[in-house]
Amino acid sequence: MSDKQVVESIQDKYDSLSPYLNEKTRRIWAAIEARSLGWGGVSQVAIATGLSRTTIHAGIRLLLDASEEKTSNGDSNRIRLSGAGRKLLEEKDAMLLSDLESLIEPVTLGDPESPLKWTSKSVVKLAAALNIGGHRTSPKSVYNLLESLGYSLQSNRKTRDGSSHPDRDDQFLHISNQVLHFQSQNEPVISVDTKKKELIGDFKNSGTEWCKKEQPIEVKMHDFVDPKLGKAIPYGIYDLTSNQGWVNVGIDHDTAEFAVESIRHWWYSMGKQVYPTSQHIMITADCGGSNSYRSRLWKLKLQELATQTGKNIHVCHFPPGTSKWNKIEHRLFCHITQNWRGRPLTSLQVVINLIRNTTTTQGLEVEARLDPNLYKTGIKVIDQELDTIAIERNSFHGEWNYIIKPKVVT
Repeated sequence: MSDKQVVESIQDKYDSLSPYLNEKTRRIWAAIEARSLGWGGVSQVAIATGLSRTTIHAGIRLLLDASEEKTSNGDSNRIRLSGAGRKLLEEKDAMLLSDLESLIEPVTLGDPESPLKWTSKSVVKLAAALNIGGHRTSPKSVYNLLESLGYSLQSNRKTRDGSSHPDRDDQFLHISNQVLHFQSQNEPVISVDTKKKELIGDFKNSGTEWCKKEQPIEVKMHDFVDPKLGKAIPYGIYDLTSNQGWVNVGIDHDTAEFAVESIRHWWYSMGKQVYPTSQHIMITADCGGSNSYRSRLWKLKLQELATQTGKNIHVCHFPPGTSKWNKIEHRLFCHITQNWRGRPLTSLQVVINLIRNTTTTQGLEVEARLDPNLYKTGIKVIDQELDTIAIERNSFHGEWNYIIKPKVVT
């Protein structure tokens, strides 16, 4: 009988017996077949059954030591020996974990001695580097070791904003204390900012939405502004205490005048009803954009609003490069984006309706309106106008923290 016929014969027998075999009987049967074939039998049985040579040799040892095993264990029906199983790699190799961590530490990026300085840190390359260093491991073992060390596959996250201001943390603390103070006095505390401009029309919108299979919504190939439909500029006001949002959707330019006009609409449409007896309004804003702390027009228009409402307007700007810490970003805007994911914003009314129907399980309520006004750009505020602003600057970074008080109209 040829080797091929022998292998086929063993394979037929194994396929018939396999459903009735457990680990122990499978090893013993494979060992008996291998011994019956003589020299080369282990290889032929391994090819026929798919069992490893190690497993078959373990069965042969079982046959040789059957009487000793029964004596020592007192149970011939046991499938595995007591305490069987290989030792963990980290137990056999005391330096394995420390060497693995040294390879994946971020500091190795600038270490000229690191073997992985200019390569991706895949488990295959990590295993290869460990083996070069005298260890014996496989990519699968490296994967298991990394999980045991608390590592997981991670994508990049945008959190670094470049160089930070030395008083950044102190400004955060100042804003937090101010917010808690005004909330304890039942005074309104709002977070303001402009959301990303959105093109109106059948343009691609990021995200996915349930549709009929293989019937996605078709949109334009290129994202060029439609001169007839224009764009939407959502300026948001988020009330930190009542968990309510107000969005003024502009169609022209994102200017300081537009920003203050949005706050004015919020006050008369929503804020005044929630805080009928308030004497102050606290605003937290970014350092840049239409509500920049450097903008003279922003302060001049806030002066007009303070005089009109009779309220002291307290403004706290987040330090440069920390706009993501502004509450409106992750309390309002992210939910609006999630609500209209995968939907083309085909009209301004669609934008308004989607914003108004944005909710969360925490009870967020959002109102929106269309602002059809046109806002002129390039308005210059001269020194004489700036001097008329009743502004009181805080002793701690007065450029970021200030109060604009109403003026008595004669």
